Amino acid sequence: MPARVTFASARPKELRAEATLPKLLDRMLARWALKKRFKGKRVAVKMHLGYNVGYSTISPLLVRRVVDAVTQAGGKCFVTDVPGAVATAAHRGYTAEVLGAPLAAVAGPADKYVYPRRVNYRTMKAVNLAGNIVDADAMIVLSHGKGHGQSGFGGAIKNIAMGCVDGTTRGRIHRLMSAAFQWDRSKCTGCLLCRDNCPNQAITYRDGQISIFDHACKYCMHCVLACPQHAITIDQRGYRWFQRGMALTVREALKTFQPGRVLYVTVLLQVTPFCDCWGFTTPSIVPDIGILAGEDIVAVETAALDLIKPEDFIAGSLPAPLNRGGGGHLLEQIHGKDPYIQIEECVKLGLGSAEYKLSKVQ
Repeated sequence: MPARVTFASARPKELRAEATLPKLLDRMLARWALKKRFKGKRVAVKMHLGYNVGYSTISPLLVRRVVDAVTQAGGKCFVTDVPGAVATAAHRGYTAEVLGAPLAAVAGPADKYVYPRRVNYRTMKAVNLAGNIVDADAMIVLSHGKGHGQSGFGGAIKNIAMGCVDGTTRGRIHRLMSAAFQWDRSKCTGCLLCRDNCPNQAITYRDGQISIFDHACKYCMHCVLACPQHAITIDQRGYRWFQRGMALTVREALKTFQPGRVLYVTVLLQVTPFCDCWGFTTPSIVPDIGILAGEDIVAVETAALDLIKPEDFIAGSLPAPLNRGGGGHLLEQIHGKDPYIQIEECVKLGLGSAEYKLSKVQ
């Protein structure tokens, strides 16, 4: 049976408040039996609170409606993210008074309150699950869907994998991809053809050392082809390793919750090409889409990606040096990474089904 995914469109059919997204969100949440799911439970609302001058994170107004729905169902909420984002959340309008729930760093203010779990995947031997996530009875994964330089798409999978762990674990996951780029210093003559032929300006050369910014690398292989000394090699399996590492981390995080205690809500508004962790906002690449909800993470992620359509691309929205190239999903055209791979890896781990039935909320 296909998994049920509910959808509230950002495009109202009538000019009245009841037809707009906040009210649709209220009615959508009511479909998910919140009292049965959350009554008497301590509920973590895991979201990305953003950084610096970014303003494309989920509106505090929408977050408040999620918190209120859980509270009315008898749950006790707290809003949570990594320590640095929580520390400056008020700068972007996220306060306990506005949201209706306290804010807490997932692994404590010092990022040291963790529960280690062994995974033994390549260089990532273990992940440190955030203590405040593990200690919660239930969770709403409130995600802002947008592009991501290393996985193509950042939604619920990334929200958990990168946000329900400590900084050390995030580094371990990122290094799964970093290991794919190799530079032989002994062969390099410093001609800088690799840097000059990189269409995404992902390569820097300083003090005789080459480094690559994984978020910007599109695996186009221009640097490999441009190097006359064959000093650079790239293992194109690297971004699959990264996505496999995220999927394994998600599995460990979800193991801490009883069945039926996690709900996924993904907001497809201000869909920018970059992750919110960049700390600034660039134009949306497609018009606002709406909000999805479901209890199957794979189904919700698949539906979110399917709704971000190449034909809806807003011309002129990509900041330099980004550009569209090749085929596949719109985000693959932009970042050079297939965003569905993280979903495939979650399916392999038994975390859900990519088959879904979309139910529109009126």
